[in-house]
Amino acid sequence: MVPKLFLHGVPDSPAIWRPLIQALELPSRRVFAPALPGFDAALPAGFTPHKDRYVEWLIGELESIYRQFGPVDVVGHDWGALIVQRAAMLRPDLFRSWIVSNAVIEAQYRGHRIARIWSTPLLGELFMKMTAPKRIEAMLRAEGVPADVAAEEAQQWSLPDKRSAILKLYRSASGLSFAQDWALGMNLDPPPGMLVWGEHDPYVPLAVAERYSEQTGTPLAVVPNVGHWGIAARAREFAHVIKDFWAFL
Repeated sequence: MVPKLFLHGVPDSPAIWRPLIQALELPSRRVFAPALPGFDAALPAGFTPHKDRYVEWLIGELESIYRQFGPVDVVGHDWGALIVQRAAMLRPDLFRSWIVSNAVIEAQYRGHRIARIWSTPLLGELFMKMTAPKRIEAMLRAEGVPADVAAEEAQQWSLPDKRSAILKLYRSASGLSFAQDWALGMNLDPPPGMLVWGEHDPYVPLAVAERYSEQTGTPLAVVPNVGHWGIAARAREFAHVIKDFWAFL
């Protein structure tokens, strides 16, 4: 089996992938779902939570898998999607394919309201202080995320390094604006990729995915009647799309 790597986003942890990995019915030996540094434990010594450092970290993870098993099918969601896509631009040799869900490097997109809050000094820290784990759990459950996964993600939110890492990550991207850096690399030739989108995403609207798909020719699959966390809320539908894509590679 081609190795698979799943990379989560914000405010998540690897737990968010559990419903999708189960729905994909993958053998565990070649399935990897690492946590972004600082997101499920203390930040490693010397690691700076910057968007480019996270890309370098992912490339290191993929190099390790590649040495054992060869090119990797990589799936990313939210910030994980952005990091995956950037890594695919820089090191296409490590990828067999990439799939991104509900986030994409797109020059015109400028980020959602919470991204702008997190990218603002003091305001971001205040927002973090006021956001209790129960609020995270309620938000995820309202989006259809299974209760056990939502509860686990809320528990992870209590980690102070995680909240600090999120603020620094968003500030390294000026909220979520890539027009002056990562989006300039869109003329590179990454391996085969596709977008899988929840139709009613309130953070990264479907129009962003449609615009990117039209401009680049990247296939787009839309799962109806679900929001940002469709990977967990509608795991079977997402799994069906992903299996079909992998089958034709």
